[in-house]
Amino acid sequence: MAKVMLRESEGIIYFYVAKKDMEETIETLEFDSEEKWGGECELSNGETWWIQPGPKSLPKEEVCKKIAD
Repeated sequence: MAKVMLRESEGIIYFYVAKKDMEETIETLEFDSEEKWGGECELSNGETWWIQPGPKSLPKEEVCKKIAD
C-alpha cells in the first residue's frame, strides 16, 4: 500500500507516488461517476492499482494498493 496524491487538470487525472517520485496518468477506471469513483485503475505505465471507491473529490491524498505491474 502506498500514499498517493490524485489530482485533475484539463480532464486528465494524475496519480503521484511520492516515495517513488512517480507521476502517471490514469488511463482506465472501474468506476467513473461523481457519486462512485475509483476501483481498479490502469496507469499510463501499465501498472494496475486499487483506489477505494467513493465520491469524486479531487485533489486528494489516498492510500492505494498496487495490484499488478
